[in-house]
Amino acid sequence: MLEHRCVLVVVTGGIACYKACEVVSSLRKAGADVRVVMTENATKFVSPLTFETLSNNPVAVDTFRRDTPWEVEHVSLAKRADIAVVVPATANVIGKMACGIADDMATTTLLAVKAPIVVCPAMNVNMYENEAVRDNIALLKKRGFLFVEADEGFLACGDVGKGRLAAPAVIVQKVVDTLMPVRDYCGKRVLVTAGATREDVDGIRFLSNYSSGKMGVEIAKAVKDRGGEVTLVAGCMTAPVPDCVDKVVRVTSTQQMYDAVMREYSACDVIIKAAAPADNRPKRCWTTRRSRRRSTSNSSKIPTSRRRSGRSKGSANSSCSAPRGKNLPSALSPNSSPKTPTSSSPTTCRSRGRALTRIQTSRRS
Repeated sequence: MLEHRCVLVVVTGGIACYKACEVVSSLRKAGADVRVVMTENATKFVSPLTFETLSNNPVAVDTFRRDTPWEVEHVSLAKRADIAVVVPATANVIGKMACGIADDMATTTLLAVKAPIVVCPAMNVNMYENEAVRDNIALLKKRGFLFVEADEGFLACGDVGKGRLAAPAVIVQKVVDTLMPVRDYCGKRVLVTAGATREDVDGIRFLSNYSSGKMGVEIAKAVKDRGGEVTLVAGCMTAPVPDCVDKVVRVTSTQQMYDAVMREYSACDVIIKAAAPADNRPKRCWTTRRSRRRSTSNSSKIPTSRRRSGRSKGSANSSCSAPRGKNLPSALSPNSSPKTPTSSSPTTCRSRGRALTRIQTSRRS
């Protein structure tokens, strides 16, 4: 989503610093190149090593660090950034930004940024409602700064009121909305199908595939990012359904998916089919387990393995297949015991048992 985008995260000294870790992690998962700048006070709450690990980039704290002597770091970071996020933004840093003060690495970098700046305030409720702080916020908004307003609730100091840092997901969504302003799907209703379907053979087995549903989920997210209203018809999938989806219809079989699509068809402007319906459907489904010999003729299509081998239904090969990923030893192998399970049919096992009995009888005689 944010591939080839550089997000500059400025972390200042507040107790809400720990939430900035989740913001950095989510931005990196979205594909962004995340660069972190910390104030000296912020390092008292969270170690720079934490952000270096989460962002996979070095963290800038000291203005006079000379790891890269060929460039002025605060200027290079400001030029590289497509957007800057101040999280958490303390009353001190908000005041410095409003007055143009640049006395450390964080404020110096912010003063040089030409990209959009998102400010996420977090402080005590009395500080947040202070007239000086409100004036500074109003001034920054007038200059074009973007704000994610603080939430109301229980604060770390024990007070209850407005001043708690907004949820990391809300902050990340603000970054996405700012970097991706294209809203060409506004007013459009989009139907997306995702995941695999299952066709029951009997009470135990079913026909399906390994589709995870990730493609359909990502398509649904992209449609939401562009302003669309999404209805997701979700089959059997391992990918989690995103919270941004407007409507989710859960289905299991191919017929159920078809019926769901036809019900939603008339209300949608666009249909995107990213699901993976099962290729075969049994002619009949039993409630109890059926033997393999009986169930092979139940499929509405010839199984792929049989089509490739060219064996007919009455083939002489009647052995049962071994469990997937396991090679079971033969009953006549020198390293196996008579109790070792085999991959042969019951008839073959009885024949081998009689042969072993003859051998043991001849040895005793």
